[in-house]
Amino acid sequence: MRKLGTLRSMLSLGAFLLTCSFSSLVLATPAEEAQLEQLDKIERDLELQRDWAKYRWDKTNSECYQKYWVNDCLKDSRAQYRKEIDPIRVQEVELHEVQRKLRASIKDQRDATKIAERASAEKAAERLANQKEFEEKQKAAAARAADLEQRRKDAPKRAQENKAGTQLD
Repeated sequence: MRKLGTLRSMLSLGAFLLTCSFSSLVLATPAEEAQLEQLDKIERDLELQRDWAKYRWDKTNSECYQKYWVNDCLKDSRAQYRKEIDPIRVQEVELHEVQRKLRASIKDQRDATKIAERASAEKAAERLANQKEFEEKQKAAAARAADLEQRRKDAPKRAQENKAGTQLD
């Protein structure tokens, strides 16, 4: 009964992955975001199945050491584990491929949106204004630095003048 349920889940996952891989990935829509979340949930379920298979394998291995024919028992345990884990691994490979394509599509769409936004006239004007403001700030900073340097050079002369002006005869 358990294997039949696993087979059904594998077939439904395979059909889902097949429809996901052939769906159009042109625009990043909330549906695609939801689809990615659903794929993440499926991935967590597969990880849980993998963890339970590992748990059963570890338990069987520990029981094998209580038997006389340890190596045969370990070999059978490993074979049973492989039977359980191989379908999970196949599903994970398909799932990761679809997730990769979906994430790449969403990223490409976000990048295209950013490029289009950057190419807009508003953004170009804003960049130009920012550039002018930056250049003005650079000029002001250079003027302040030059003024400060000039004051440093004139400091001994001013000090001499102040000294001469403050002396009482």
